[in-house]
Amino acid sequence: MKFMKIGTKPDTFCTEEATRTVISDVPSDLLIQINNISYLLHKFPLVPKCGLLQRLCSDSGDSEKVSIELHDIPGGEDAFELCAKFCYGITINLSAYNFVPAFCAAKFLRMTESLEKGNFVPKLEAFFNSCILEGWKDSITTLETTVKLPEWSENLGIIRKCIDSIVEKILTPPAKVSWSYTYTRPGYTKKQHHSVPKDWWTEDISDLDVDLFRCIITAVASTYMLPPQLIGEALHVYACRWLPDTTRPPPQTDEQFMEKNRRIVDTIVSMIPGDKRAVCVGFLLRLLIVANYLGVSPVTKTELLRRSSLQLQEATVNDLISPSHSPTDPEFYDIDLVVTVLQSFLVLWRRQSPAAASASELNGSRAQFLGTMRKVGKLIDSYLQVVAMDANMPVSKLVSLAEALPDIAREDHDDIYKAINIYLKEHGDLSKADKKRLCRILDCQKLSPEVRAHAVKNERLPLRTVVQVLFFEQDRDRASNSKVAETHDHHHKHKLLPLMPSQSQELFSTGKQTVPTSRELDIHHGHGHGHGKLKLGAADHHDKFTSSRGDHSTRRTNVAGKKDYPLHLQTKRSDGKFPVGTERKVVSSTEIQEQVEHQLETGSGSKLDAKKMIQRGSRSDHGRDKGKDR
Repeated sequence: MKFMKIGTKPDTFCTEEATRTVISDVPSDLLIQINNISYLLHKFPLVPKCGLLQRLCSDSGDSEKVSIELHDIPGGEDAFELCAKFCYGITINLSAYNFVPAFCAAKFLRMTESLEKGNFVPKLEAFFNSCILEGWKDSITTLETTVKLPEWSENLGIIRKCIDSIVEKILTPPAKVSWSYTYTRPGYTKKQHHSVPKDWWTEDISDLDVDLFRCIITAVASTYMLPPQLIGEALHVYACRWLPDTTRPPPQTDEQFMEKNRRIVDTIVSMIPGDKRAVCVGFLLRLLIVANYLGVSPVTKTELLRRSSLQLQEATVNDLISPSHSPTDPEFYDIDLVVTVLQSFLVLWRRQSPAAASASELNGSRAQFLGTMRKVGKLIDSYLQVVAMDANMPVSKLVSLAEALPDIAREDHDDIYKAINIYLKEHGDLSKADKKRLCRILDCQKLSPEVRAHAVKNERLPLRTVVQVLFFEQDRDRASNSKVAETHDHHHKHKLLPLMPSQSQELFSTGKQTVPTSRELDIHHGHGHGHGKLKLGAADHHDKFTSSRGDHSTRRTNVAGKKDYPLHLQTKRSDGKFPVGTERKVVSSTEIQEQVEHQLETGSGSKLDAKKMIQRGSRSDHGRDKGKDR
């Protein structure tokens, strides 16, 4: 920070009640009133240097003591006193902190070069151009002080010159930055980092008023010399500097404070670059949470929702967590806002379903869409595990968020099961109806074996859910056993058929290693007339169920020309009745499940009984499957 010292005399101003005077042997002949302060001064040092006082004193005539009111002087009594001390030759120190009010007051009093050489205005202009505008922090501090005198600063060109100086330094390559700057990022120390960071300028300009900040960012962005990520970082630093922390209980604030922060949010959102990589989704969601807390305009909130939805797959659970500030909602977490973001995400992705030019592009876009949906599904399920611990969280809100995700967003239901289990653990007094409603979102077929094993033993789950898990477990076991049996039968079918003794002797006696033909295998040894067929064991058994191969031995043709099946394959007996095995009623898995659920709900059975019934049903089904194979 640079300073300018003017004058050599000691300060002789003193105060008596509401009157400021100069200690002197010469009596005062000039009374100047500014607001509630009266100054008893002298004409001879002030009037020659101040054009305004010359005109006002001449209008008062030849009176010995002149009284003048200067209530509208910019900067008030402090700025006037600087000008008065300059006229008396008293030492004053000028810097970026008091330059603006001193310069505006000197311009108001017309302390120009035309009245006296080396007057106050030219000295201040020289200090401004050679010292303030050349410095980084001096320019920012001077620009910051213009907030108290915006019209004067604008008309005198102070704001424009400061902004031009700041923008010029921001656009300077980091390697050429030689001035001091503020950079307090966590973990950053200048001793360890010899190079200047690209965002070195973001913290210093965050001290400015939002309108001045907007002017600088707009000017920098219009040059297109900096990447959008740097613009986004400056917006992020400014938001952290000024916006309230919504994770803490809201303070008792007035409407003026709320309106100021609404204006900051509106300004920041309007300056976010169009590039999707300019700001991270965490920053967008923080802005959305603050905007929801402050009650910003619908236009701003809609824009934040749109941008957050486009990058939702990049978010973390911490980005979504925010406390609820609604007096009507007892829960701690604001789950309604997350539902709104998710719905906006789904709407955008339905609209953006790409019509690819080729099949390969279409498959690529579908794979990208599926990957994005799976990431969002994982994020939402992880968020549900956090909010499930809220003791005041209604089951309806938890279910509404879980059901908002489409089915393709979840590759499995392990994470949603964890959320349900946490909720049931934290809400032990949950009603039976709410438990059923909560567990209805769970697809037991999409649970991993480890989670299914846990669910079977979970006493918190509704009985219906446990029964469903048990049946799906048994179905998987049956399917696995069936695959094993099919693999065994397939291997058995493709074994080489055994050779007849006569064929074996003939084959080895001639020394020819040939494979017997099907004709030779079909003819009974010693007879070539086809009166009977050789029984080939398992292969022959398989042919009985394969009518498409044209094997005439598996059926007979009666006199009427109709096909007649072997007696052991006929369903009706000679007396018109079905065999005992086919007359036995077959109980389906659904009927067994209904019986188990009925016993559990009426209290006439336990989970152990249910498991036994399911296992019996599974064994009976497996027995029927084996009978079919025979």
